[in-house]
Amino acid sequence: MSTLPVFRWYLAPDGYATRRQLRARDLRPGGQDVAAQLERPRRRGRPPLVAYLYRVDLAQPVRPMTPGRWRAHAAMMRARRTCPECHRDAGYVIPPTLGTCVTCAYPEEQRAA
Repeated sequence: MSTLPVFRWYLAPDGYATRRQLRARDLRPGGQDVAAQLERPRRRGRPPLVAYLYRVDLAQPVRPMTPGRWRAHAAMMRARRTCPECHRDAGYVIPPTLGTCVTCAYPEEQRAA
């Protein structure tokens, strides 16, 4: 196993990019391994922040959204908005901490209003 080159924050050479930077260029890592990493030091003995870098020349174009993928995405979002108790579309993504829509989670507050 070889060690990765480590660069200081903001000092990565050209030709490397993070996942977000690749996505901004409509690229994706495309199965390549992490090529390098950035480290940002922090105070008081905390470990440094790390960002992984990929080679831009090996990156591949982002796959286009097909009609099937759009349908799958819409179904996924609809499932996240549907309350498991009242089976209604809440109009927002149901918080995982509640597990139900706000109306079902706090029924006494809804009656008082």
